[in-house]
Amino acid sequence: MSSHPFDFHFTSAIVSRVAASLKDAALYQRDVREVMNIEKARNQHQEYISTLRKLGLDVIELQADESLPEGVFVEDTAVICDGTALICRPKTTGRLKEIEIIRTILRREGLAVVDIDDPLATIDGGDVLFTGREFFVGLSRSTNMAGAKAVASAFPEYPVTLLRVKKSIHLKNFVSMVATDTMAIGGSAVAKDLLRQMEENGDYSSYKVISLKDDAAANCLWINGTVLHLPVDSRYGESIRILLNRLGSTTSHAELNNSEFAKVDCVISSRCLLFNRPKENNTNDR
Repeated sequence: MSSHPFDFHFTSAIVSRVAASLKDAALYQRDVREVMNIEKARNQHQEYISTLRKLGLDVIELQADESLPEGVFVEDTAVICDGTALICRPKTTGRLKEIEIIRTILRREGLAVVDIDDPLATIDGGDVLFTGREFFVGLSRSTNMAGAKAVASAFPEYPVTLLRVKKSIHLKNFVSMVATDTMAIGGSAVAKDLLRQMEENGDYSSYKVISLKDDAAANCLWINGTVLHLPVDSRYGESIRILLNRLGSTTSHAELNNSEFAKVDCVISSRCLLFNRPKENNTNDR
């Protein structure tokens, strides 16, 4: 394991605009009780994209495709590290077209594209947490053991630890990286169980853990030295204030409103796919 962890600096991001079909698909597929306001969601997403650009990212913005209602959640399509992109395999076959689109883009951007050989494997990127030193992969309704093994195969230079997510949502709904060797984690029973598993089974034992009351507040994006988090004046304000206090006044941070996407259990990190362009933009497949 490297003594110098990845610093979470990125050159690029892929995002997708919000399809109007997401509202109805969410009600049907996710059995949600609150109806999304699509126009409000689109406004929130444009602010999200603007924030990414302000952080110096070259943002590749895909047009909305009404046949792909969940296309805005691009994080699920790939796991990217050190110039290699593992193309994920969704359990929902209706999302396969999303995968093909992202594969094409990442190949064009010069990343080494890795496909999963096992036909029984399923995996979403939202179940994969890279700490800069190792991978934690959540076994959930979306990701199975074969999918987790694909992460270990694609990134043999890093340890991979499996975690059982005792709820039918993604691992990153409970935990994220917010600084070097520092993670924020929620306060639910599920989150506490995940922390126990990480402490017992993880390869690296010196993480700083910021425990928060609210699971939603624990999902952040740490990009180019800035932590993106939910608004302080949201319902999770108490947790956000604790997070910022623990990070310290020298940490750069910015707010992202996620209220409409939270209605379908989707967190901040789900709406972008971060990567670094290779210095030499050569196309490699393996």
